[in-house]
Amino acid sequence: VQLQASGGGLVQAGGSLRLSCAASGRTISSYPVGWFRQAPGKEREFVAAINWISRQRLYAESVEGRFTISRDNAANAVYLQMNSLKPEDTAVYYCAADEARWGIPTREYGGYDYWGQGTQVTVSS
Repeated sequence: VQLQASGGGLVQAGGSLRLSCAASGRTISSYPVGWFRQAPGKEREFVAAINWISRQRLYAESVEGRFTISRDNAANAVYLQMNSLKPEDTAVYYCAADEARWGIPTREYGGYDYWGQGTQVTVSS
């Protein structure tokens, strides 16, 4: 499975971005998928995750109510809608897939088997 994250960019505080994670090589329709982010000098942290049928969604407390994770299994893709962005949201954002089919999404970095290359999100104040 290859994952390609895209949609990052430079936005002012209060603005919005929509990240996409496109999968190739194999369908990820049965895999939980997560988004993580890493700011300079900081560890990679969990942002959001979704199960295969979109009935379970997890969010980090810092993004709850502002970010929404969704997926389109027909398109083999997962999305992260980010609204009300803050400067502290600045980071490289990564998507990741867990090959435990029909599994429960996790906040744990080690629970994911496939990772995309990351897309930079910069929020100016």
